[in-house]
Amino acid sequence: MRHLIPYGWLLFIGVSWGATQPLTKIAVSSGYQPLGLIFWQMLIGVVVLGLVNMIRRRPLPINRRVLPFYLAIALIGTIIPNAASYKAYTVLPSGIMSLLLSLIPMIAFPIALMLGLDRFSFKRMAGLSFGLFAVLLIIGVPEALPNAAMLAFIPLGLLPSLMYAFEGNFVARFGTGGAGPLQLLLGASIIGMGITGPLAYSSGQWINPLHAWGVADVAVVASALIHSVVYTAYVMIVRQFGPVFSVQVSYVVTAAGLGWAMLILGERYAGPIWLALALMFMGIYLVSPNLKDPQNGKPHFD
Repeated sequence: MRHLIPYGWLLFIGVSWGATQPLTKIAVSSGYQPLGLIFWQMLIGVVVLGLVNMIRRRPLPINRRVLPFYLAIALIGTIIPNAASYKAYTVLPSGIMSLLLSLIPMIAFPIALMLGLDRFSFKRMAGLSFGLFAVLLIIGVPEALPNAAMLAFIPLGLLPSLMYAFEGNFVARFGTGGAGPLQLLLGASIIGMGITGPLAYSSGQWINPLHAWGVADVAVVASALIHSVVYTAYVMIVRQFGPVFSVQVSYVVTAAGLGWAMLILGERYAGPIWLALALMFMGIYLVSPNLKDPQNGKPHFD
């Protein structure tokens, strides 16, 4: 039975991370704006990750070397992609966003080539092609989207995948400035709070928690808690079981995101979407690192 433990963790992390996507859809559908949502997401993340870091007795590095890394990860890892995705979620179905987010490893490959972090591979290029075909199915087949007006938001929905793919390559190329993975996210969240808090307040996007809570408020807190806990668990399985095994969580998150959207939001998808899902899975498989070349960045499913 012990050999099933890694797969149990993989299933738990993937199913939990997949649940954050319909929860985000619920939050933005209430009228909450991106900057306010990002601030509270980061605040909750700081509390959870800070407690974990205290339990581990690891002081948070604060010096001139690591601060630029905190800022970079805050911007390209949370603020920019989340601002784009929250806007896209207001129009696009949650399941479509799950599919678009599964493009991260496929987009990461050409970026890695440009930065000299990876070697050209026909296998991975084929995987990239499958991802491209999947997107073309979503935007090119009239039955794929419930409303043709949603097409205009597909580029916005793709921006988070681009940012997350760039983030993974940024870390692979430049490192973390001396911080561990969990410390990097904690430091980035603290910096991000300092950026988004004033911006949310001055732009009228501030969310005052002192009111009668509704479903949207619960969704915001639940999503942030899930992300913080599951990210910590993901760092753990990467260290225990390796990045090659752990990157398979992408399959579970994508499938779980679609399943949760159907269960919680009542979304239903046309045939082209299921074909796009199959193409995404083939693309993820082909671009995933092998044992001799374990190049990959951490996945993001905020």
